[in-house]
Amino acid sequence: MLIFTLRKLNLFLFTMLLLTVLSFSLSFLFPGDQLTNLTGQLNITPSEQTALAKEYSHESNIAWQYAAYLGHILNGELGLSMTNQTNITDEILRLLPATIELSLFAFVIATIIGIPLGFIAAIRHHKPADHVILAFAMIGYSIPVFWLGLLAILTFSIQLGWLPSGGQISLLYEIERTTGFMLVDILLSDSPYKWQALQNNFAHMILPALVIAAAPATVFIRLARTAMLEVLQTSYIKAARAKGLSFSQIILRHAIRNALIKVVQHIGLQFANLVTLAMITEVIFNWPGIGRWLIESIYQRDYTAIQSGLLVLSSFIFLVHIITDYTYAALNPLARGAKYGSR
Repeated sequence: MLIFTLRKLNLFLFTMLLLTVLSFSLSFLFPGDQLTNLTGQLNITPSEQTALAKEYSHESNIAWQYAAYLGHILNGELGLSMTNQTNITDEILRLLPATIELSLFAFVIATIIGIPLGFIAAIRHHKPADHVILAFAMIGYSIPVFWLGLLAILTFSIQLGWLPSGGQISLLYEIERTTGFMLVDILLSDSPYKWQALQNNFAHMILPALVIAAAPATVFIRLARTAMLEVLQTSYIKAARAKGLSFSQIILRHAIRNALIKVVQHIGLQFANLVTLAMITEVIFNWPGIGRWLIESIYQRDYTAIQSGLLVLSSFIFLVHIITDYTYAALNPLARGAKYGSR
């Protein structure tokens, strides 16, 4: 496990280095002054410009400029927003927890719905239940997320009035910000209406989370179905049948655990897709997350925010991918010996 950890750490550092190189190169590709694109500072005096150029090694070669940029990132200095001159690090720390909270909630929904349905489809292979679940998966995967979001608002918010159409929590509840995660902050608050606020926050989260979870759930259905079909064809399952175990005993004791190992292997890849869907959904549901902030930055051509937002989101997705790999390695010891590119 130590060698596996060192390999993953090496991969993590190398990938993070590539991400910073990509982010740094964007400052040259965007229109305008490269130093302004890096720092986001506008309307500064000549003396401030000189000090800034020295701070970022602007007069040195490209390697020293990159080293200075890397140093600022390691210190948590991502520059200022070109739109309103706010500190981007503070903005990201304020918005990222909302995106993580929504993405994790959607991920749990996709897992709870997708994996059991995939197992049922495999167990009922070539039977009506299998065809119905596959048809549901195909339809769910084909629906564009923005259309599904608008349809959900029209149906459940406007016509039925069951759920809110946007926002994170009603303005009636004043929750003090402690961690940035609304659910945690509500539980930590001293508000006498804590449980009402919790219900209100859940009500705001259900629709966007279901919209985000639709596509990953359909992918999990197909992954789980394929994994279970492969497991049911293995020799140890045939041996279990020969020993006289009932079908339910074979499924519960042997098939589900081994099929889950195969599904976990692909969960990290699907999380990147889920975060991408969350960015679009945040705009539709006016969710105060980093995805909506990043898309607004693209519209406003806030180059410093675009660079920093892409760097932080990419790092977050890659971190989740590493955690998934660890989980897979913990469940399957054979994976610890896999080399890069071997799977």
